[in-house]
Amino acid sequence: MNGKRTVRIGLLGFGTIGSSVYRLIRQEHDQILEGTGVDLQVTKVLEIDPQKVPAEAPPGLFTRDFSDIVDDPAIDIVVEVIGGTGAAFDFLDAAMRKGKDVVTANKQLLATRGEALFTLAREARRHLRFEASVAGAIPIIRVMRESMIAAGLKTVYGIVNGTTNYILTRMYRDEGDYAEILADAQRLGYAEADPTADVGGADAAAKMAILGSIAFHSRVTLADVAYEGIQGVTLDDVRYAKELGFVVKLIGAARLIEKKVSVRVFPALVPQSHPLASISGSNNAVFLQGDEIGEIMLMGPGAGGRPTATAVVSDIVSIANTKDVGFLQSCSCYRSLEFFPASEVESAFFIKMNVEDRAGVLAQIAAVFGEHAVSIASMLQKGRGEKAELVLITHPTKEAGFFAAIEQVKQLSCCQSTPMTLRVLS
Repeated sequence: MNGKRTVRIGLLGFGTIGSSVYRLIRQEHDQILEGTGVDLQVTKVLEIDPQKVPAEAPPGLFTRDFSDIVDDPAIDIVVEVIGGTGAAFDFLDAAMRKGKDVVTANKQLLATRGEALFTLAREARRHLRFEASVAGAIPIIRVMRESMIAAGLKTVYGIVNGTTNYILTRMYRDEGDYAEILADAQRLGYAEADPTADVGGADAAAKMAILGSIAFHSRVTLADVAYEGIQGVTLDDVRYAKELGFVVKLIGAARLIEKKVSVRVFPALVPQSHPLASISGSNNAVFLQGDEIGEIMLMGPGAGGRPTATAVVSDIVSIANTKDVGFLQSCSCYRSLEFFPASEVESAFFIKMNVEDRAGVLAQIAAVFGEHAVSIASMLQKGRGEKAELVLITHPTKEAGFFAAIEQVKQLSCCQSTPMTLRVLS
């Protein structure tokens, strides 16, 4: 291809993602050049941990001083993959003020300080791209910001955390122990050494804040997302779900309800007939529902260095091939919508509890549910001596009434354990 353009890159961080970006650019250099006319050159890498610097690294490539990147006029694009919300923000701020375009894979930064970043990009007239921040190799950001701009999106939901999907898939398929499967995920690189953000739901919540902001053009921050993780999901829960025709998944959901925004993350029972039930391992999948498109699904690898690196490199090439800073640099949040009260959201629920195994118990529980307009759709009961394990699925109901009913059920003398509850995707 004629008209070769050399783009010099400063890479911040050489962990799993950073090293994958570096290797991908080197391995695919010729193909990228032939296909796009862009000659990608990583000229400087910031890494403070000497253990991460490869022995075969070219002399002068690595530095521990950010000024070697930000003050180098030859560097065109700064790629941030160090994570966190402190130094990462300062580095991107300084880079844009120095006239450099930026690419980030940092979902926590975007979900907490995204508005400030977009303001900086607009004022400095620099490109800010972040495709790699959500769903690995799935180009969900570009699809939503460009292809779906006139789609009238009302709902965005799906599986956006590969670590938890890997764990829940193994629990369902192999009936394995949670702790052992988590250790396997860490060994395979699907989970961090500290997996709290993944298994606790914060990682998925940050991603859903980004997707909700784009979908509804109204700012959603991490603090606006109600989220739960999978730490409380047991193998018994997974087994009962399977018996009832469901699969347990960690679901992120952003919805526009009565012109108000609801963004949440929660473990849920997904019907085995639903496409999300078949999303296995570390894969991700996102459904988009809109007035003009009906429903579409995008799926693909959602965890690991290589899938994320492909999104980073895609952003780099996109910047290199875009002459002007256009609408993609404007914050898409041009309006400010209210948030829909969580207590008013309607959900179906899975309930598991130990009760006395005697006549009249189910009638007592059903009476409490009836007082709060909660109706039972299906039931399993398994006797265990003087106790029985009772599993119920409800019809969709307002969450305020449901949890009020659960609090009342806990006080019944026949209830022998704190009820375990999970939402049901419907």
